[in-house]
Amino acid sequence: MSTHNSIYTFHNEQWHPGSVPIMRSADHGTWLGTLVFDGARWFNGKAPDLEPHCARVNASALALGMEPTLSVNDMIECVREGLKHFNDDSAVYIRPMYWSTDYGDGFISADPTSTDFALCLQGIPMPAENASASLTTTRFHRPTLEVATVNAKAACLYPNNARMIREAISKGFSNALVTDALGNVAESATSNVFMVRDGEVFTPAPNGTFLAGITRSRIIDLLQSDGVTVHETVLTTDDFHAADEVFLTGNLAKVTPVTHFDQTKFPHTGNIANQARSLYWDWAATTQF
Repeated sequence: MSTHNSIYTFHNEQWHPGSVPIMRSADHGTWLGTLVFDGARWFNGKAPDLEPHCARVNASALALGMEPTLSVNDMIECVREGLKHFNDDSAVYIRPMYWSTDYGDGFISADPTSTDFALCLQGIPMPAENASASLTTTRFHRPTLEVATVNAKAACLYPNNARMIREAISKGFSNALVTDALGNVAESATSNVFMVRDGEVFTPAPNGTFLAGITRSRIIDLLQSDGVTVHETVLTTDDFHAADEVFLTGNLAKVTPVTHFDQTKFPHTGNIANQARSLYWDWAATTQF
């Protein structure tokens, strides 16, 4: 992801051009990892599902022991104001963030009342319609709630995802199919994952090791409304090798077909993925903001 795109940052009640300093050297979030964020998208003059993304960052803050400082409606209005810095045809990544600045009980815990907030709007083009991904296995796993804050979109989780991606790229693939500690498929290193077999869609059931994404839920609803059967169930890597098609869903790219998983090439790459993507674009065009 390029860091040289147009960026505007809201912090301390002001908008600032560029990627500006927002954290101090002794902030709790700087060295003890309480930063949480969320990501929404603005494209074609629309910001679909912005409200649940804003609600989720507030929930993530609570999960890491912080008190959110903005209501969902206030955050949406802040986004609306910030988007005035961009052209109507821009594609923008919307990233609200919270972190703690001070310490609470036991020193390493956060003071819930010391929460700081920033909103970063970054111009990032939507991927090309023919964009795709390739998957491989990884020796790294998704953690459980007992050992990590998997119930939040927390920045401290992402170094684990990053090493999955590095491993996948070193093997000649663009992404990794990630399992939980029991060996069941959870998601990819960056996105939720779906597979298709005999015209029906399957996706890992939420089991507390990964975030069941907002775009994931939207795609499930849209496919079901269009007559496609969708199962949330336990899946293994063997199930994915036996699939007719695999695709990813996430906020940044929405829907991405997968061409192959290790040496398995999928015979129907893009069929249901293209249907899901078309349904999403049609639905997004009807949203209010």
